[in-house]
This record gives sequence, C-alpha cells and structure tokens, in this order.
Amino acid sequence: MTWQVWLAFLGAAIAISIAPGPGAVQSMATGMTDGLRRGWWSVIGLEIGLMLQLVLVAAGVGAVVAGSAVAFTVVKWLGVAYLGYLAVRQWRTAPRDLREQIGAAAVSSRRGLVLRGFLVNATNPKGLVFFLAALPQFVTPDAPLLPQYLAIGLTMIVVDIVVMGVYTGLAGRLVGWLNNARQQTILNRAISAMFAVAAVVLSLVRRGAPA
Repeated sequence: MTWQVWLAFLGAAIAISIAPGPGAVQSMATGMTDGLRRGWWSVIGLEIGLMLQLVLVAAGVGAVVAGSAVAFTVVKWLGVAYLGYLAVRQWRTAPRDLREQIGAAAVSSRRGLVLRGFLVNATNPKGLVFFLAALPQFVTPDAPLLPQYLAIGLTMIVVDIVVMGVYTGLAGRLVGWLNNARQQTILNRAISAMFAVAAVVLSLVRRGAPA
C-alpha cells in the first residue's frame, strides 16, 4: 500500500467516522450519562465490533453475509431491534442530577458499556458493506494482504477512536448545561429519536447498497 493510497483511505475513514450513525449516537448517550472517562469503555466496545467486522471481511465471511439474503437480513434486523431497544431505554430514562451521577458510582458497569458499544457496531451490516466496497479499492491483490489489512484496520480504528471520543466528550460537556428535569427530558428524547432514526435507516439498508 502506497502513501497515496493510504491517504485516500484515511480520508474515507474520517468521513465514515464523522457521519452520524449508531456509533455516534451511542457515544453521545454514554458521554451524557456516564461522562468522558467512563465513556471510553463504550468506545472500546465500538472498536471491538469494528475489528470483528474487518476480520470477517478479510476472512471472506463478510462476503457470505452480504451475499446471502437470509444472513444479511438476520444481522440487519438484530441491529434494528437493538437500536430500537436503546431508543426505548433512552426515552424512559428519568431526569436526575447528571453531574452528581457522573462523579459518583458508575451507572453502567465497564463490562456493560463495552458490551453495549460492541453490539451497536457488531449488529450493523452497513459496516460489512462498507468494508466490502472499500477494501478492493485500497488493497493491491499482488502485494501481501496481511500488512495491508493491518494498515487499513489500524487506521480505521484510530480514526474512529478519536471521532467517537470527541462525540463522547462533547456530550459530556452538555451535562453542565442541564440544570433542570425538563432540559434533561428534552435531551433524552432527542437522543432516543436519533437511535430510532438510526434504526429506521438501518432497516432500509439493502444488500449491495453503499454504506
């Protein structure tokens, strides 16, 4: 992989990570309820899910999922159902003193945050579609594949960590502005709506459609 090809992939990775999606919504929700420091556990889960998708594509399993109507549909609707669950969960979140909550014991366990982030990315077939569409454009078939996959995977994960960290941090800063129950309820409902929109968008994804 040449520097020119790598820079092209870097641009694509930045664009994909910045584009609002389930991962961004999950990061903002976690930043608001658990703060930036604990929000990193959710980001770790997101990246584990991202790595799983890249490994599946590199191993050829992603092509099977994307090529099989049944497998693709199962993965897609699992993702839709989970995002729907997160939307309901956020909608029903009761207003509380978020500043005191973040400074006290954790609302969610570290394992729970990692698992939640992992499920958001692992059940999103758009990631598989993106990697299946992108990898052929940036991988040289005649060159050793492993170093190229490692470069692509490392680049994607580092970029996504930075972007999701920014989303988490920005949401965490909102906590200081949420001075009453009404403001908290409005924000909870807004994030719930974003999860719901992400679920609807995911439900419309078709095999062969761009991510």
